[in-house]
Amino acid sequence: MEGLILGLALPLAGTTMGAACVYLMKEAMPAAMQKSMLGFAAGVMVAASVWSLLIPAMDMSAPEGAQRVVPAIIGFLCGIAFLLLLDRLTPHQHMFDKKSEGPRSRLSRTSKLALAVTLHNVPEGMAVGVALAAALEHEAGISMASALALSAGIAIQNFPEGAIVSMPLRSAGNSGHRSFAIGALSGAVEPVAAVVTLLLATFIVPVLPYLLAFAAGAMLYVVVEELIPETQEGDHSNAGTLGFAAGFALMMALDVVLG
Repeated sequence: MEGLILGLALPLAGTTMGAACVYLMKEAMPAAMQKSMLGFAAGVMVAASVWSLLIPAMDMSAPEGAQRVVPAIIGFLCGIAFLLLLDRLTPHQHMFDKKSEGPRSRLSRTSKLALAVTLHNVPEGMAVGVALAAALEHEAGISMASALALSAGIAIQNFPEGAIVSMPLRSAGNSGHRSFAIGALSGAVEPVAAVVTLLLATFIVPVLPYLLAFAAGAMLYVVVEELIPETQEGDHSNAGTLGFAAGFALMMALDVVLG
């Protein structure tokens, strides 16, 4: 039970600590730092999608032959489709893009930036929930240590995401407390998504491989559609690339060493 609670709490703690940067940094975050942080988050998500989600999904399926990959493919494509739908239905805006996406809305730019990060957190919460569910099933092939490694990796990459939400809000004239609260709340969707996915997977054990791949597809949609393009626009693109490499290496090490 302690591992379950820790796994659910870590990602939100990472976002909250990142949002607290408004109390330490008075000025807007430099573009190079923003891009390196976005790249780091992308690297963590790619590594987690492969080692913590897609490979276990295939390991839990048929022992050999083409059937082994079918649940992973179906779940992965459904995850992509789900995030595509959310992307179309939710008004949001990316950091280095002046044009909003989704339906028209009167929300401010900073609010749309917060919604964009909140969208990122939905698949991350689902990934944590399904990994914890698999760890609770003794025959699933995923240990609690591996699930906690995924949760810790997502918590680490949530730190820059929390700062990326709160710092622009502070620069736009909001108070430090308000900016911190909105930044921290952008990560509140993660434990909610995790609990919903955990309950679903616990009661319907045969869908675990599909849910693992679903979470991977949703996370990779965010990486390819949003994070990587944002790191490569304008100046300091190398910072985003180096951040990606660092995040990928760290998450890969966490999963292999702790899993």
